[in-house]
Amino acid sequence: MRHFNIKRIALSAATGIAALLFFPHPASAVTGTAGDHYPREEVFQLTAQQTQGSFIDVDGSSGPSQGDEFVISGNLLRGGVTVGTYSQICTLTRTAPADEFDLQCAADLALPLGQLTVQGRFTVTGAGPGNIDLAITGGTGRYRTAHGTVHGDNVSDTETLITVHLIR
Repeated sequence: MRHFNIKRIALSAATGIAALLFFPHPASAVTGTAGDHYPREEVFQLTAQQTQGSFIDVDGSSGPSQGDEFVISGNLLRGGVTVGTYSQICTLTRTAPADEFDLQCAADLALPLGQLTVQGRFTVTGAGPGNIDLAITGGTGRYRTAHGTVHGDNVSDTETLITVHLIR
């Protein structure tokens, strides 16, 4: 059985999720035109930078257990400039086998033109999180009809590169 720091790995993985979004980039790939009614797709990247994170151990055990939670918040950056903030909560939903667990996460991304919501599940092992691919489940303001996906790649314990595939 592998031993690993669940708090460090899960907070790092959760940061990748949390940060998941944006401000549309001028160089985004966009389909459709202003006069048509087809969905518009934008693809762009952001960096999620965790500023706060807490681990809530529901049963006091030394390892991961079902129901443990991670609460995380931070900044969303583009080119080193802060363009928004995020908050997220992740709950451990599966802890078997002993060296891996699943996280179910929900995040809110606050941006100047509205908010986005993101949700999904991914697996974390002793080697770290696998693919972090989550669904955009809705939004407000400019993003009120948003859907699509986000993909996260952890680059450190506190930073995640996010690729957003937004359809609105």
